[in-house]
Amino acid sequence: MTDDQVSTLEFLGGELRRARKERGLSQEELAQRINYSSSLIGMVEIGHRTPSQDFVGRVDAALQAGGFFERLLALVRADAAPPWLREWISVEAEATLIRWFEPSLIPGLLQTEEYARAVLSGGGMLREAEIEQRVTSRLARQAVLARDAPPEVVFVVDEAALRRRIGGPAVMAEQFAHLLRVTELPHVDLLVVPADAGMHAGLAGAFILARTPEGGEVAHLDTPLRAHLSDRSDDVDSLQRRWESLRGEALPRRASQQLIREVAESWT
Repeated sequence: MTDDQVSTLEFLGGELRRARKERGLSQEELAQRINYSSSLIGMVEIGHRTPSQDFVGRVDAALQAGGFFERLLALVRADAAPPWLREWISVEAEATLIRWFEPSLIPGLLQTEEYARAVLSGGGMLREAEIEQRVTSRLARQAVLARDAPPEVVFVVDEAALRRRIGGPAVMAEQFAHLLRVTELPHVDLLVVPADAGMHAGLAGAFILARTPEGGEVAHLDTPLRAHLSDRSDDVDSLQRRWESLRGEALPRRASQQLIREVAESWT
């Protein structure tokens, strides 16, 4: 996105600012009417925060907008994912089995909002509006874990992913509380490759394998530019062998959960 393009999130913010001013309301006055902070209204108006469904519903009522902002929020969510990621999101949403390895970060389907925001903000590579749209997309993808007939999901992470400070201790404490809740789900496993494993097959980079309803496998690999998808048998077979090697290095479920609890204490 070039600097002169306006994202759907920025458009929503601009329309909110326009409608508020047409009603002769300051940010503080609108905040009192909808029971949200004026600072949040300000952040939404400049495209630095994605509003919640409750927020836009209250704005629609307060400004008598007839559902306009709820419709805009639907557009923001639809447009949130980068175009190059949308094919994978479709695969992920229908998968019956997801196997995900991450060497350095908590996997996206397990990230809290603030952890995801800190990850996407890192390095200053994205504009604020782009960060917010990608946070929205990432959180929306997590619905796959709670859908009817959810997939079996197995995450394997390097211990370094648990110990890397992202966004500060408060963000990490919240992230670990979330991890411990999600991994209580019967269809979700989070296994840890301990630091003393040394060199292992996953240090070459993150990857995901998704099984389609038809029984095929699709591989996902991230690069600094975009996601790469492949259903070529050679690629899938190679990653499946890498996955089996990683499962062999990872701690069992209970031992992994115990290690996660121990690391969680270091962030509180």
